[in-house]
Amino acid sequence: MDPLLIGGVLIACFVAYNIGGATTGPAFGPAVGAGVITKTTAGVLMSVFFFLGAFTIGRRVVETLGTGLVRNPDIFTLTASTVVLFFIGGALLLGNLSGAPSSTSMTAVGAIAGLGLATGELNAPVVAEILAWWILAPVVGFWTSVMIGRYYYGRLDRLIAIERSEGPTVTIDRSGALPRPALGPNTSSTEAIGTVVVVAIGCLMAFSSGTSNVANAIAPLVGSGALEMNVGIAIGSLAVTVGAMTIARRTMETLGNDITDLPLTAAIIVAVVSSTITVLLSAVGIPASFVIIATVCIIGLGWGRSTQGATITDAVRGRSSPRVSVGALSADEGAPTVGDPAAGDPTGALGTPNGSGPPPRSELFDPETTIRVVLMQNVVPILATIGSYLTFLSLGSI
Repeated sequence: MDPLLIGGVLIACFVAYNIGGATTGPAFGPAVGAGVITKTTAGVLMSVFFFLGAFTIGRRVVETLGTGLVRNPDIFTLTASTVVLFFIGGALLLGNLSGAPSSTSMTAVGAIAGLGLATGELNAPVVAEILAWWILAPVVGFWTSVMIGRYYYGRLDRLIAIERSEGPTVTIDRSGALPRPALGPNTSSTEAIGTVVVVAIGCLMAFSSGTSNVANAIAPLVGSGALEMNVGIAIGSLAVTVGAMTIARRTMETLGNDITDLPLTAAIIVAVVSSTITVLLSAVGIPASFVIIATVCIIGLGWGRSTQGATITDAVRGRSSPRVSVGALSADEGAPTVGDPAAGDPTGALGTPNGSGPPPRSELFDPETTIRVVLMQNVVPILATIGSYLTFLSLGSI
């Protein structure tokens, strides 16, 4: 076997491994952060639904990714494909090591764009269209979440009244001939419905990730003819599983714990908004970066809650600068939040003495983590583009 092909497959596995680490957090971080499922369960669900998405719809993206961004797909030689994968994997690893989930789609497009720029084959109109949607989608997600957090969150929370009860949400009833799942002893029907919804949306996002992100790992090799389609999908999905079960734990903590103290109602709102935007973008053929969409939805929801006492204009212009901590998404309701502060926290579930009243409206998201996430999600694709461009420019032609 060609040593270069072996190296390319190893790098493709490395890329897919980092995809599993980067995309599991946005898909299941809200559910894990709200205490609905464990990180291990999230990894298993991510693996299953990613493979389903990759095997069914993802093959179409694999076929088109190598032809849409460049005018001449022949530039995807085995050597060029291996170099592109190297920059995709390196950039994603940098994001995962920082604990901030990075966008696989943006990183892959950046690395391929670097190849196109260096060879003079970049399809600029297609890239410009993708960039325009990438700018618009987070803005829509952020302001949609701001409006929900500012004007409708309390109403929605009272309507669905989803609170995490003590004990397991689901138990196994072994009294019959066959074991069957049953609601936990303290689980309400409303909580059960909310749990199903937020996990189902996470599964949908995992499926969507498979439809688009498997191409980021294997499309260069499949496009060059070095790998057969089904073999590439199987290899990529297996590597994603490993990433979802290992390094994804850190990104799930970042999205579920570090940015905001996330109760289940907030988790459902974030999942619905981000998955809806992701599906709409996918429907028009745009590689959706749901990593960024989910992150800005969490930030937007928190910012909307934290600025309830000020006008939007004053908040945007900095005339009203809220103090920032954690715990305010459940400020009006008293629902336990991520990390179960109601248990063992002498200040009470809401961060106030004995939980007797809501904390300041501004106590929501961690600004340091927010800045780190936003910077890494923009820096990582830029590094991939620059590195790819300089490498192919120095090599002349592949």
